[in-house]
Amino acid sequence: MDHSHMDHGDMDMGHGGGQCVTNMLFTWSTHNMCIIFPEWRIQGTGSLIASLFAIILLCAGYEAVRSFTRLYEATHTQRLKAFSSSVLVDTENAGPRTTSGDVESPEEDTRREGLARVTNSLLVGRDSKQVLERRGRVIMATLYAVQVFYSFFIMLLFMTYNGWVMISVAVGAFVGYLVFGGDAPATKSAACH
Repeated sequence: MDHSHMDHGDMDMGHGGGQCVTNMLFTWSTHNMCIIFPEWRIQGTGSLIASLFAIILLCAGYEAVRSFTRLYEATHTQRLKAFSSSVLVDTENAGPRTTSGDVESPEEDTRREGLARVTNSLLVGRDSKQVLERRGRVIMATLYAVQVFYSFFIMLLFMTYNGWVMISVAVGAFVGYLVFGGDAPATKSAACH
């Protein structure tokens, strides 16, 4: 079958109330443009501006999710480290004392009998650490999945091949990094996630 007569620059997709134009080549045109969904249709200057603003917010939101994930990972790591540090509690004087790696004198060794070893201030056992590790792993996997989904959604926005949408994606990333980037490195791989 000869396809040489077909124009692959854009594709019209009928969806009830009109045609969506899906471009396969770079364009600035917004005529009958639909963004990802047929319901997200550009019907004039107002809907274009509202859509571009929504895209900026969506892309800034992606940086917020990344920032929240970094914060959760740091907090989770600190919680896990709290299990490995220990505190000696003097049961006679009711005063906490941190342990050190120093060798104790014979006097301190006898005094140690009155001390009870407890892990951090939460007084939790080994099983609780395993539960915390599992729960943290599930939450981090969920946050990772949200980031992957979000990044592919942004990729679909970019793949409208519309210059206005592409610029809005970049502006959203810029705004998101300014607001949520904090001390995170600005380097990002070219991968979708």
